Amino acid sequence: MKVVAIADRQEARRRRMQKDHTLPGEHCYDSWEGLLEAPKTADAVIICVIDCLHKDVAVAFADKGYHILLEKPMSTDLASCQEVYNAAKRNSVLLAVCHVLRYTPYNRKIKEIVDSGALGDVVGIQHLEPVGHYHFAHSYVRGSWRNEAESSFSLMTKSCHDIDIITYFLGDDCKRVSSFGGISHFKKEKKPSRAGDAIRCIDCNYESQCPYSAKKIYLEPAKAGVKDWPLDVVADVVDIENITDALRTGPYGRCVYECDNDVCDNQVVNMEFEGNRFASFSMVAFTKELCVRKTRIFGTRGELIGDGESSIEVFDFLNQKSTYHSPDPVSEQLSGHGGGDMGIIKSFVEAVSSNDPTKLPSNGLSSFNSHVIVFAAEEARRRGTVISMNEFCTQNGLEF
Repeated sequence: MKVVAIADRQEARRRRMQKDHTLPGEHCYDSWEGLLEAPKTADAVIICVIDCLHKDVAVAFADKGYHILLEKPMSTDLASCQEVYNAAKRNSVLLAVCHVLRYTPYNRKIKEIVDSGALGDVVGIQHLEPVGHYHFAHSYVRGSWRNEAESSFSLMTKSCHDIDIITYFLGDDCKRVSSFGGISHFKKEKKPSRAGDAIRCIDCNYESQCPYSAKKIYLEPAKAGVKDWPLDVVADVVDIENITDALRTGPYGRCVYECDNDVCDNQVVNMEFEGNRFASFSMVAFTKELCVRKTRIFGTRGELIGDGESSIEVFDFLNQKSTYHSPDPVSEQLSGHGGGDMGIIKSFVEAVSSNDPTKLPSNGLSSFNSHVIVFAAEEARRRGTVISMNEFCTQNGLEF
């Protein structure tokens, strides 16, 4: 693969990518529209714009004949997801949405075990996403995904990965969904009395006792020399002075009880699949671990227990013994999302170069299907009801 053009509104990022990929200036654009209007010079495009722009950019580049690797979610509303799927289908281009969990050695090993029949007939799944207390405060209380009007609901922006991986293991034939969730903690009425009227951690008398203190999450790591996430989101140049200024003036210095967040910090989803198979999923902010998903799969001949990283136990009911599986190791350099980041890039390049969509475990259809389940689950939560997937698709005029 060779990068031949880039588009980014931020000059600093554009210059860095231009240098990294040795690109001439005329192939570096300050908007996606500029790249779109230029002569087609590549086989594929990688779309990483903010969520609300996914539909416009993806449809435009599909109509120009580019194969597409699209950051999740497909889009922030159901009709737009349909448009993205239709555009790829209409133009016969490959569409891969970055459901990176399907591409990790860990989850591929689980899929291999499920498909081998070692568990017998799979009848259920329990799946947990522990988001991480400071990760949730950073991204979903203070950050870009805190407010549904500016982004989307948290089941979509954070956990569409998890609904997708459940369908990867169980299949696309989900029949009904229900869900419960809400804001359990990050709201004004939960603000400790000692915090008083403070709206920023840097001015708060309670700050030293608060586990969500912006000084703890950003300033103390900066003093220790940390330069990467989440500090590089807070300031373009990570140093003590810039981080301190950001906490005084920017969104990441705000009290977590005084933000404009309106997305769930605690949610459960129940799913019924064809053949009396069931799955339950929990997303919770208040955890030690950060996004180390836990999965249990129940079959008629055995049970699978996955630790989310390196160990998969399969207990055989017949011989009453456990077998342990370790996924292929991932180098530290390529370890993003458990190896899923490099995994999807590799699969996408292979699919484009061979014009073979079977190289992609997550194609446009599978991604559209799992997105529809996410939208249905959120509607079930809001309405307090169980939703039939057939009725939901009919009511929304969805076509697969």
